Formats: sequence, structure tokens, C-alpha cells
Amino acid sequence: MTTILLTGANGFVGQHLGAYLSKQGYQVIATSRRSDVAFDYTPAHVVKVGVIDANTDWMTALEGVEVVIHLAARVHIMREKVADPLVEFRQMNAEGTMRLAQQAAEVGVRRLVFLSSIKVNGERTINHPFTEQDEAIPDDPYARSKWEAEQHLMDMAAQTGLEVSIIRPPLIYGPGVRGNFLSLLGLAAKGWPLPLAGIDNRRSLVGIKNLCSLIEVCTSHPQAAGEVFLISDGQDISTPELIRMLAEAMERPCRLWPFPTSVLATASKLLGQQGVWERLSGSLQVDISKARQLFGWEPPVPLEQGLADTVEWYQKIHLASE
Repeated sequence: MTTILLTGANGFVGQHLGAYLSKQGYQVIATSRRSDVAFDYTPAHVVKVGVIDANTDWMTALEGVEVVIHLAARVHIMREKVADPLVEFRQMNAEGTMRLAQQAAEVGVRRLVFLSSIKVNGERTINHPFTEQDEAIPDDPYARSKWEAEQHLMDMAAQTGLEVSIIRPPLIYGPGVRGNFLSLLGLAAKGWPLPLAGIDNRRSLVGIKNLCSLIEVCTSHPQAAGEVFLISDGQDISTPELIRMLAEAMERPCRLWPFPTSVLATASKLLGQQGVWERLSGSLQVDISKARQLFGWEPPVPLEQGLADTVEWYQKIHLASE
């Protein structure tokens, strides 16, 4: 039985991944920054690690561990309040990751799987989907901290022999999702008329079950060592298509009407919501050929099913409370 240390084990991805790995027969040691957390599964052990930075002591958590899956991170924040966001992101995402990798190598951990972000590649695609060979263009402090962490990990792997595998997902969705996707579910549920029919973009998404599947592959596959992988559901859709699919799964009306996108772009800029508009209207596609070719991996859950599972959770949890 492989023993896996899972950081960020009580987050959105961590809850799903911990349950998935436990069902697959792995022994999961969960870490958390707080002691008062609940899990949707039963970890073999829970270790409180406190603040994650260059001084975190992981040694207790790493005892007997063969594989580390590092999810814990300071995530992208829409309304940043700190004076220097890069310092804050770097402290946890880059320096904290480096500390974990150093101590993992010291105790003989075989492999570390790092969940990065497609934002390392950039914010949008124009002529072709992102690939692992594209130049990294991290555009904000969060993405830069993730890119720095990736570079630190690859350097550590070269120096110590610790096997490193990196995954860069786009927008992750599934039961329990938060942030922008949760807001989109709310819009679809309300059935409000939305002036978004004129948007002609393509977006890659990844359902949580598909992400868990590729992470598991990367914990043990020989060809995953020293590699970066992009992941998606393998089916790209436009924002209007996504809203229609969510509304249909909810059995709600979808009222999209055309409006000049140039006017919407200008209005969003004047209102200080340019980032929101860019995420709604821009394209961001990823090419998952590398994982397919190296592993023979295919996303096990189709986009339609992943969205239906998410809608079912949303209706059970959110609509029931309204």
C-alpha cells in the first residue's frame, strides 16, 4: 500500500482527491494549516503544519511517505488587500514548496506531484491551444509564484533525485466548487436575461474527477517523472454554450441575447470589472496530447457528465437553502 502525503487536504481539490485515493487503496496522510477542519473522507492520519513558508517543518508529516501530492497554496484573489501580493504569494507558493521538496528529498520520498496552474502559460490563447512546450508567460503574482515553484522543483529534482511531476489545470469544477464557477451556476439557476450570446470563444475546463485521475497516474507512472502536463476534459466550449448546458441540466430557461461585445468590454473597463469580462469573453484552450501519448490517458468523465454532477450538488446544497 502506497503512503501518500496530501497537502491542502481539506480544500476543494483536496477533499475530492483524498476520497478518491482512499477508495483506490492508498494510505492518505492529510495535512492542514488548522486543527479544526473536517474531511469528507477518513485520512489515515491528519498532521497540522501551521503556516506554510520557508520555515515549515514537514518532517513529522513525511514519516513513512513515498509520494507527496502538493496542493496547498495561496490561491488567486480577486480583491487583493495586502501591500505586496507577490511577497505573500511567493512566501507560501514558492518558498513553502521549496521547503517541502527539500525535506521530502532528505527523508527519501520517491516522487512529488505539484498542482500548478495554467496561468503559468498565460491568461488567454489566440491562435492555438497552450502546450507544455510554450514559453511560460505568468502575468500576475499568483502565476509568477507558481512558475517560480515549478523552477525550484525541477532544480531540486536535478540535485537530489527526487522525482517531480507538475500538472497545470485550467478552471477546475465539480461538487463543492467555489469562486467564478459557483457564480456562473448562480446565474444559470436564476435564468436572468444575459447579453452574452455574441461571445465567440473557446474555453478548456477540467472536472474534478478527471483531475484526480491524472494526478493518480502521475504518482507512479515512470514517464511522469521530470515532466509538466496540461489537463482538461478534452472538450472545449464557449461561454454561451457553458451557460446553456448548465441551465439545461437545471431545467431552467436560458435567456441569452446578442449585444455588441465591444460595448460590453468598454463598460466592464469603466466599472473596474475588466478581469471578469476577459474571463467571460476570452479564449483559453489547452492541448492534452502529451498525457494521452505518454500514458494512454483519456479523461474518464465526459464534460456533460461532469457538469451534470456539479449541477446536482448545487441544486441539493444551494437551491434547497434559498
